[in-house]
Amino acid sequence: MNAKSKILIVDDKPENLVALRTVLKDLDVELVEAASGNDALKATLRHDFALAVLDIQMPGMDGYELASILREEEQTAQLPFIFISAVYTDNLNIFKGYEKGAFSFITKPFQPEILINKVKFFIDKHQQGIALSGLNKDLENKNKELEFINKELESFSYSVSHDLRAPLRAIHGYSVMLKEDCDAKLDDKGKQTITKITENALKMGSLIDCLLSFSQLGRKRVTKVSIDMNALVAKILEGFKTEPLNKNFTWNIRELRPAKGNMELLTQVYLNLVSNAIKYSAKKDKPEIEIGCQPGAEGITYYIKDNGAGFDMKYKDKLFGVFQRLHKSDEFEGLGIGLATVQRIVARHDGLVWAEGETGKGATFYFSLPS
Repeated sequence: MNAKSKILIVDDKPENLVALRTVLKDLDVELVEAASGNDALKATLRHDFALAVLDIQMPGMDGYELASILREEEQTAQLPFIFISAVYTDNLNIFKGYEKGAFSFITKPFQPEILINKVKFFIDKHQQGIALSGLNKDLENKNKELEFINKELESFSYSVSHDLRAPLRAIHGYSVMLKEDCDAKLDDKGKQTITKITENALKMGSLIDCLLSFSQLGRKRVTKVSIDMNALVAKILEGFKTEPLNKNFTWNIRELRPAKGNMELLTQVYLNLVSNAIKYSAKKDKPEIEIGCQPGAEGITYYIKDNGAGFDMKYKDKLFGVFQRLHKSDEFEGLGIGLATVQRIVARHDGLVWAEGETGKGATFYFSLPS
């Protein structure tokens, strides 16, 4: 007879642990409770869990920090977990939960059946994983899990698109109407306030578009073809060079080796990196941008170099995070998602991305693609 699957439930409030135990009492599983992140980590040393159910808001170590540590430990790197929260229920926090590796996110209050069904799914997958053997069976399980995750992300994307766009359109629409109907009655401060409302509504709309695109990158099929990188870059630069603000730039374009990849996605990589280089070097008296490549034994490394604002290398690990910015928004515009998109696209091509820079002396961004 197979041993019962073990589920780790983590919450700092005893009443919440009691509630979870009550909801899951009829399942043929063993529940292991932890009242803090540290207790949860200790439990993972003594037990092999099939699933973890984590609260987010906890003193000391919150659910996000716990999830990051679990993902870094070899024993729990593949452990599926579900976030449950009554506080962090907005779409950006839900997105953050998925970024931390959550397989699902449940907001309180919730119907007990929702949690039960999700737990059953993961327990079934765990039992199948124990029963099945061989590489093909293991891959089949992974594909089923990914299919479930994709459905969750599709649901999240729909929620973002539908639930957030509607109020934003209303805010933008009413602010435009107010400005048109009451412009003569408003003083300069009132007009400025309405303008800021309109601009920020539009900015939030752009942010939602970027988040949706970013979340969908993980599901986009990567069909690789041979790409003439010289032609790809030349086409991109045509658009940038015709803009009046970019006419004083010096462009040093080296010969680029062809690559195997998805044309649409690699075009986005260059668009993001070149626009980034332009933005951060535009304030220089003599801005320069160099684009080239460095062939290697295992692949080709492409680079985009500028002589702009640069960055402190001690913050290099923050460059490619979602909403991570090393400069103030009033110095350089942006949403903080462009480099994260680059990293995700390159990862989908089994490549690497990194950067080198020095404050005030420019930066070089690299991405490598396998041969």
